[in-house]
Amino acid sequence: MAALDELDTAILRELQDDARRTNRDVAAAVGVAPTTALDRTRALRERGVIRGATLDVDLAAIGRPVQALVAVRVRPPTRRTIEGFRSWVIGLPETLGVFVTSGSEDFLVHVAVPDNDSLYAFVIDRMTERPEIADVRTSVVYEHLQRRRVDPAPPRRDPGTGRDPRGARRPAR
Repeated sequence: MAALDELDTAILRELQDDARRTNRDVAAAVGVAPTTALDRTRALRERGVIRGATLDVDLAAIGRPVQALVAVRVRPPTRRTIEGFRSWVIGLPETLGVFVTSGSEDFLVHVAVPDNDSLYAFVIDRMTERPEIADVRTSVVYEHLQRRRVDPAPPRRDPGTGRDPRGARRPAR
């Protein structure tokens, strides 16, 4: 993976703040010509750095104000079991996200439901119907905060040469 330079990082920052901004606005914000901003944004998409834009939905406004994290342990812990459960659970309408994890749980499932009765039914009726589920623990989410912007990691430096071992050079100071 090629390193991101300061302009790439600035463009990412602007688009993460508001992905609907026009190219002209992004260019003005980062101090380059619109064609430069457009070329760089296209290159970021082609490299897979920018994978798309998402829509932020108010869960309460669509009738799903109760969120929970459901920790699940499956048995046997085989690839077939894990992949089968993963495919099943991501397809459920209550599921917002699935984390495949290590440690005492195999999965953390983020769900949003209309009320506590629906959460109970999801865990007791839906989850426990699966024979591979060995254990389920549920934590109600009181508040869900998300960082909307993620900056690239700073480049690693070789202490002897000052170079990024991935190929990028240290910026001049």
